[in-house]
Amino acid sequence: MSNKAPSVGFVSLGCPKATVDSERILTQLRMEGYQIVPSYQDADVVVVNTCGFIDSAKAESLDAIGEAIAENGRVIVTGCMGVDASVIRDVHPNVLAVTGPQQYEQVVRAVHEVVPPSSEHDPFVDLVPPQGVKLTPRHYAYLKISEGCNHSCSFCIIPSMRGKLVSRPVGEVLSEAERLVKAGVKELLVISQDTSAYGVDLKYKTDFWNGQPVKTRMLELCEALSSMGVWVRLHYVYPYPNVDDVIPLMAEGKLLPYLDIPFQHASPKILKAMKRPAFEDQTLERIRKWREICPDLTIRSTFVVGFPGETEEDFQYLLDWLSEAQLDRVGCFQYSPVDGAPANALDGAVPEEVKQQRWERFMAHQQAISAERLKRKIGHEIQVLIDEVDDEGAIGRSWGDAPEIDGHVYVDSNDLQPGDMVCVEVIDADEYDLWANPL
Repeated sequence: MSNKAPSVGFVSLGCPKATVDSERILTQLRMEGYQIVPSYQDADVVVVNTCGFIDSAKAESLDAIGEAIAENGRVIVTGCMGVDASVIRDVHPNVLAVTGPQQYEQVVRAVHEVVPPSSEHDPFVDLVPPQGVKLTPRHYAYLKISEGCNHSCSFCIIPSMRGKLVSRPVGEVLSEAERLVKAGVKELLVISQDTSAYGVDLKYKTDFWNGQPVKTRMLELCEALSSMGVWVRLHYVYPYPNVDDVIPLMAEGKLLPYLDIPFQHASPKILKAMKRPAFEDQTLERIRKWREICPDLTIRSTFVVGFPGETEEDFQYLLDWLSEAQLDRVGCFQYSPVDGAPANALDGAVPEEVKQQRWERFMAHQQAISAERLKRKIGHEIQVLIDEVDDEGAIGRSWGDAPEIDGHVYVDSNDLQPGDMVCVEVIDADEYDLWANPL
């Protein structure tokens, strides 16, 4: 009889929040003695963590499931698409099990049914690293602080997939962050569907960390994280009034001067149709005040063009707003209907060719803004966290660059390693990236 440990292949799709879900499932499986393998051929079963946010993501998920079935044959599906198992089973009736997002126990139970855990495994000897199994490089990690969302944006079905806001106790979050830092993580990326609303559902309940009382609220969470001596980056922040409270922490160097705020649009009419929370005409004034307090602040955002009812006047309003706002990092998507989203019933569908034209105009407009803002950094000294090293030098990120979504800093040095923190002088820039020499 073979003593070979049972093996699991894992395909993780979607956003950083899904990555955290994948890491939790993998950590549990490793604790139970399963080996995580990188190929279909070596796996006893394959788990596919799906994304179901927009149609293109669903198509990618269905393709990934099909590939896993063709290459391996034994496939378990989890993640956001798992909310409606019939959609998956209609295309792939041979999947072994389907579970929804955050259903870690059900995924692990499904793995147990297909490939029982080894009776030889001893959790006291076969240790998992204390920080768990991570899918990101060891020097940065995503720190999920809550699940779900209380908003009802008309284009979004996340609340129906992931439920209402459920905040993690702040002591639990800080203990996880501490373990990650002790394991060598140098950057914590705080994520949730709505980071600004952290703790609302718990009425900002006081919890304990290292024997000290801490409120379950964004400001107190940020203050505690800032004491850990690593970069702390905030994602998915809605500009409620309480965001003003964390800007001084950024100005003092306690948090990275970086805000990821999904504005989505600027036209009051379109924002109303989108049912976006906390966006009003004072947004530009808020941005101006933030930059007065913290001149180094980098603001990234995402926008949607071609939303139902968007006129040329609405789109021009958005371009003018961008010129005023001078955002640093911006992504743009063409509106795509999502099954179950209320926006599907709105009048005024924008033709596909008009969406494409507006997207191209938007990108050209914002690229000019981004290029000008990056050019101002030439001659300045900045701190860079190195992500990778190749034959041409080191590739890293400044405080203004989140991994995988923002730009890079190319450092002319072969003496660096991933995870190194280095001070550099910026010598060149384009629309997205910087080039620098180490000091």
